[in-house]
Amino acid sequence: MKLSNATLGSIPSQVAAPRYDRSRLKPGIVHIGVGNFHRAHQSWYLHRLFQDGHNQDWAIVGAGVRQYDAAMREKLMAQDNLTTLIELDPSGTSAEIVGSMIDYVEIAEGNGPLIARMAEPDIRIVALTVTEGGYFIDPATKGFDAAHPDIIHDAANPGSPRTAFGAMVAALKLRRERGLVPFTGQSCDNLQGNGRILRQTVTSLARLSDPDLADWIDANATFPNSMVDCIVPATGPKELALVQQFGIDDAAPVTHENFRQWVIEDQFCAGRPDWDRAGATFTDHVHDFEAMKIRILNGGHQVISVIGDLLGIETISGCMDDADLRAFFDKVEATEIAPHVKPVPGYTPAEYVKLIERRFSNPSIVDTTRRVAFDGSSRQPGFILPSVRDGLASRTPVQGLALVSAAWARYCLGTREDGSSIEPNDPFWSDLVAVAQQAKERPRAWLEMAQTYGDLSAMPPFADAFEKSLTHIHAQGVRSALRAYLAS
Repeated sequence: MKLSNATLGSIPSQVAAPRYDRSRLKPGIVHIGVGNFHRAHQSWYLHRLFQDGHNQDWAIVGAGVRQYDAAMREKLMAQDNLTTLIELDPSGTSAEIVGSMIDYVEIAEGNGPLIARMAEPDIRIVALTVTEGGYFIDPATKGFDAAHPDIIHDAANPGSPRTAFGAMVAALKLRRERGLVPFTGQSCDNLQGNGRILRQTVTSLARLSDPDLADWIDANATFPNSMVDCIVPATGPKELALVQQFGIDDAAPVTHENFRQWVIEDQFCAGRPDWDRAGATFTDHVHDFEAMKIRILNGGHQVISVIGDLLGIETISGCMDDADLRAFFDKVEATEIAPHVKPVPGYTPAEYVKLIERRFSNPSIVDTTRRVAFDGSSRQPGFILPSVRDGLASRTPVQGLALVSAAWARYCLGTREDGSSIEPNDPFWSDLVAVAQQAKERPRAWLEMAQTYGDLSAMPPFADAFEKSLTHIHAQGVRSALRAYLAS
């Protein structure tokens, strides 16, 4: 059965369908980057509100600025922007149809349709999932990267920008001219302080072409920090076949684990949905939640994914089934990551590690090591190196984290330990490969990438451990290095 509004009444009984009248929904949110994570997370929270009759003037209008988004728009518009979500619980698989997105802005060069839609008064939130590496952050200073070619273009052509942020600035300019309040900018990406970073990107870009507009945005718009969490694998042939087992023809289904978390600062200048009714948490202490998640979960992903892919292990659950990798994960989390994490309401760091162990071990979640290892140039400094710096400051162990970085250096040679090729898996892959070749002979060449490691190359406890680990990996292999660490 082809998924559409017309066929919702014929959905198989084992699949939960929207109970609300989608024709009565009114838009309130533009979401840029309608990938799998958004549709399994923010879209689902709104869907739950709509199911209970709440906030039905907050429906989502999808949007994007990339060619990928044009392909996704075509798929979703053909099925009235409905999505089948398949929950992969170890005890059984279930499916539901989510209907909280009601339109998708046309993708066009210069982003005119997107700018116009965000400038309409019914849009009160503009949300984004554009990946943690997509916010134009200078890797060395962590400030705004004004030298990026796309930013230079948007500053010179503010009426026809290339980036999502340039489109937001242009829309905010129109709102100011029309006497409208600004919308809230809401990042849904895995960045510590994601709202603060989004504010930095938007206001800094605006300041390059219109300083008065930048001041107005900074004074009147809000950018709440948030922490988002749900493991959502990419959709491939297996997922497309799985949705058909439920009797549904969906061109863009989404599989996800049986866990979600969303922690948000309550700072919305133009109102918001009651997401707490659907299980989200509003708090002034988002930083503590996001620090726990980014260090333990996202950091934990980096601890095992690169090594797993080097060893030819295809999935995260497969890594947890490997005795050496599971022991490595347990030791690094317990001794080098969790000691630097504060407890939050509901979880101590040790309890959260146990939760993550269970989630990573879910065999129903076919989350690939390659996907998780992608973009190490953003994820290593974002998820691993903060724990290294805390360990150095407190004089606690960092040898396991040094091994994680050494494995990444070995990974960037582009071959697995069985000799098979690793296809490019980072936006800066060719640069990383060149440095990885140098590091075979001189390991510290890897740490001299200042945009990633800063001054860590001059800190002996980490630098010495890194050099020892990378030398061991090149001489005897990554599994031997794991076992040496576990025996130490």
